[in-house]
Amino acid sequence: MAAASVSLKSSLFLSSPLSDFGGAAISISAQNRRRSWQPRGARMQVAAAADSKNILIMGGTRFIGLFLSRKLVQEGHQVTLFTRGKAPITQQLPGESDAEYAEFSSKVLHLKGDRKDFDFVKTSLAAKGFNVVYDINGREATEVSPILEALPNLEQFIYCSSAGVYLKSDLLPHFETDAVDPKSRHKGKLETESLLETSGVNWTSIRPVYIYGPLNYNPVEEWFFHRLKAGRPIPIPNAGNQITQLGHVKDLATAFIKVLGNPKASKQVYNISGSKYVTFDGLARACAKAGGFPEPEIIHYNPKDFDFGKKKAFPFRDQHFFASVEKASKDLGVTPEYDLLDGLTDSYNLDFGRGTFRKEADFTTDDMILGKKLVSV
Repeated sequence: MAAASVSLKSSLFLSSPLSDFGGAAISISAQNRRRSWQPRGARMQVAAAADSKNILIMGGTRFIGLFLSRKLVQEGHQVTLFTRGKAPITQQLPGESDAEYAEFSSKVLHLKGDRKDFDFVKTSLAAKGFNVVYDINGREATEVSPILEALPNLEQFIYCSSAGVYLKSDLLPHFETDAVDPKSRHKGKLETESLLETSGVNWTSIRPVYIYGPLNYNPVEEWFFHRLKAGRPIPIPNAGNQITQLGHVKDLATAFIKVLGNPKASKQVYNISGSKYVTFDGLARACAKAGGFPEPEIIHYNPKDFDFGKKKAFPFRDQHFFASVEKASKDLGVTPEYDLLDGLTDSYNLDFGRGTFRKEADFTTDDMILGKKLVSV
């Protein structure tokens, strides 16, 4: 078994055109970062009453919504979460004090319902007269139409789309004007964007790449942390030099705030992610460094040599996949607070490092890979 030999210093990060970093120096300033998340400046930033909005978040009880709802409340907005009520309406964030949590939870309202019950959506939303809707969990255009019908005077509809809508290309990074893939598994998000374009509503669509951070329900960094904690090799498909991009959930929440009421964001699409790109091998090393683990043993394999059935052997698409965030930086002044290593350290310290995670470790596909003669790629 041969570990990848590319040096950490040269391969961990790849600079994008907007990067503030040279790609070589690495520091773990997140070790000293504040343990609970607040916006820069005062702990609670209450907006003037005239600026306060009556805001509905479709979803909001996990990951992105948890951080977005806090930031909206901190800025003085009235926030209502629309959920099915199957999960707790609020939960205390890692590192958040009891007082901070109590203050937040006392200000959040809840509207219980199923967004696929279109009649209920129309009736209940019309009665509330929301100014702004953040749709965090919408997947189909048919789920959005009733919201628009219920709120004819809506000031802004802010949608969480995905960079996964782009058509695979040899020309990268992806820009917002690039061709999209109508056969993408995110085609419902594409159709929603098309609906918004023709609806006459003031809308903004955010297309994140890969999102990571504390309480992530997708096995992104968690996949690596499980293997590092178990002292296992990390199997990475092909050469491991595939380039990808991750953005911290707290930076994504900030970007969602930046578009609120922003004239420049009217009827616009924005890619949102970190300002640096990283290889698969570099990501494995960064996760190890973030968690204080030894240099990982990386095993490369050819996916074509295996039949994994319905199991997913690796959490990322096996290709170069990254997007330009230049437009968001120029229009919105979005500057990520977290570089990749700081963000992974924040995620580890506030989540996996505390013994919490969303999915149990499953090394079934790893064992299949390690049980075969390795093919040098």
